[in-house]
Amino acid sequence: MVAQAFHGATFKVLGIALLALLMLIPLSEVNGLIGEREGRAREATQHIAERWGAQQLLGAPVLVVPVKRQILQDKTWTSIEEREYILADHAAFTGKLAPEMRRYGIYETAVYTADLTIEGRFDAADIAALGASGAEPQWRRAELRVPIADVRGIRRISTLKFGERDLAFGPAADGVAKVASVSAPAALDPTTLSGTLSFSFTLTLAGTERFAVLPLARKTDVNLSSTWPDPGFDGAFLPAAHRIDAGGFEAQWQVLDLNRRLAQHWRESESPGAIGESAFGITLTQPAGSYQQNVRAGKYGVLFIVFTFVAFFLFEVRRRLRVHPVQYLLVGIALCTFYVVLLALSEEIGFGWAYAIAAACVVAIVSGYAAVVLRAHRAGMLLGAMLALVYALLYGLVVSEDYALLMGSMALLAGIAGFMYLTRRVDWYALMPATAH
Repeated sequence: MVAQAFHGATFKVLGIALLALLMLIPLSEVNGLIGEREGRAREATQHIAERWGAQQLLGAPVLVVPVKRQILQDKTWTSIEEREYILADHAAFTGKLAPEMRRYGIYETAVYTADLTIEGRFDAADIAALGASGAEPQWRRAELRVPIADVRGIRRISTLKFGERDLAFGPAADGVAKVASVSAPAALDPTTLSGTLSFSFTLTLAGTERFAVLPLARKTDVNLSSTWPDPGFDGAFLPAAHRIDAGGFEAQWQVLDLNRRLAQHWRESESPGAIGESAFGITLTQPAGSYQQNVRAGKYGVLFIVFTFVAFFLFEVRRRLRVHPVQYLLVGIALCTFYVVLLALSEEIGFGWAYAIAAACVVAIVSGYAAVVLRAHRAGMLLGAMLALVYALLYGLVVSEDYALLMGSMALLAGIAGFMYLTRRVDWYALMPATAH
């Protein structure tokens, strides 16, 4: 009786469940390997960005004027000087991004070159207000700064037309609220300030993966287009209108000063901090990238191993055979190897083909092994067909971004229902002595 209980069906089921749990160890190692390879891909992206141009953040020109003031310190009036920053009244960005893929080793990254036109105006009343309350603006030392996150990406920049003058850009010693910039000297004559001061310039800017705009004006209008078919609109504001098709996208934004947490004018001592929080733009996304797809596939690893073990066990029960735990273990290892092969191949030939090849190899190995272990070629073919169906289902789960949870839950429910149907007439108590031989 003790021997029968030891070799009984209940103990066998518990043993199979334990083996399935043990498969978590190699699966966790695979997940760690995916994380490591993804880290290397990010390093490759960083190497490309360092040489091509990083993620870009672009703003309209900001007028910077040094201002002297008298302040009372320890009962003594002292003269201090600090910079005042004035934002434009209106700024319009029009640009077209030309994307391409750049490689570093086996890794690819999306980069772009943006041809941009920036134009707008300053309100003379905003500028003249600097002279209020006894302040002494140093108009001769005024300058216009254009925030650009990575100035290494500047391929070409025109002169800055400011009013009736053409100003030449040069390197800026300081940026705008912790964002790097280029600057142009823009000495002003306060006696001639009236109405508005217009500005315009063109810029060719290279960057990696993301392009964003800072809304540094009372009203900011942005119109971007590109041939990239999968834009990810991100940041603080979504487009007011957009079009996306196989030929690319067009998008328009309109942002007011009321929409942002950023003053129209501030002093150097009152720096607004991270103005990047108000940025908005696009990312050249690659939907469900290969590493993300590998991670998704790995999440269902234990579930598929359990289903395969259950199928083996059903054949074992129905044919009155005995499959050794080591044989179950070998099948589980083969199923875990699928994810390593998938990861390695997807880096070379893309996820789709890699998945097909890795799945075909594992199906062939497991079905051929099952045909021998279960002593029936038909059983091996049936198991292979079931495994192929499972891998086809997994592929659908991996590539589906919106319906993966729904498809996965329905597949799990169907699998449990199928197992219950196939075992509805099995007398589990009767199996205990039968499997003891």
